[in-house]
Amino acid sequence: MSVFSVIVTRKERDVTSFSSLSPIKKACRGSKVGHCGTLDRFACGLMCVLTGEATRLNPLFSGFDKSYRARMVFGSETDTLDPEGQVIRTSDVIPSVEDIREVLPSFLGEQDQTPPVYSAIHVGGRRAYAQARKGVDVEMPSRRIRIDSISMLDYDPPYLVFDVSVSKGTYIRSLARDIAYRLGSVAHLVDLERYRIGPFTYGDVTGIPASLEESERNLAKVIPAVVDFDRRMLGRLADGYMSPRGILSIDMPQEVRYRLHCDGRLVGVVERRDDGRWSIVALVNREDL
Repeated sequence: MSVFSVIVTRKERDVTSFSSLSPIKKACRGSKVGHCGTLDRFACGLMCVLTGEATRLNPLFSGFDKSYRARMVFGSETDTLDPEGQVIRTSDVIPSVEDIREVLPSFLGEQDQTPPVYSAIHVGGRRAYAQARKGVDVEMPSRRIRIDSISMLDYDPPYLVFDVSVSKGTYIRSLARDIAYRLGSVAHLVDLERYRIGPFTYGDVTGIPASLEESERNLAKVIPAVVDFDRRMLGRLADGYMSPRGILSIDMPQEVRYRLHCDGRLVGVVERRDDGRWSIVALVNREDL
């Protein structure tokens, strides 16, 4: 039976995001498993993982902004922009604390950012990192990103520790590179921790798999609205759509998505369509229908 689970977990350093899913795949054998936002091998921190029909909610979870604590070192740049790469540039310029304080606020707001060549982005139909490993000169297209906050936490030259909150799609490795360039130096990341994903922090870490109660607690932070319906209507969910009249109250707030309850228990997630019908996005246990 497919396991519906909304998991918040912590990835450790020195393992890939894919490898970190192994315990979850084992616990949810036979269920789809997907994570919402990759962390580099050298990085650690929070990951949101969805299993079973909860994987259909991936677009919601993948779009969250995120917060990181990063540590970079001035004086050397690697091809991967992290500690696992080969040094390709060096510089004798080690910025002063005053220069860093002056430059960091210039990164606030929307801007174009060039992702690292060693990334999972598709360029010409192939992963950029796969082409780079073969020695192909990959030209990375820039993308629009947003930096909501950035601050220096500690500076022990040549090591800078900073805190940053960013939009989806922002590469902190690229940010460290660009900070150094603007200061007339070069740098790469040596440590990275993601401590927030949208509304989720370490206090939201769940079991593996997350219990139905834990899953709903997490869902409530993303989809706060709830709608109840009568158990006699449960079988009609199997068709995939519901008419608003006769099944759901037409006096509900005009939210787009709702957690669906039956007898006070989470059954799934529904979404309001433009034509007024309700689409079944995900069900906790389709076998019950």
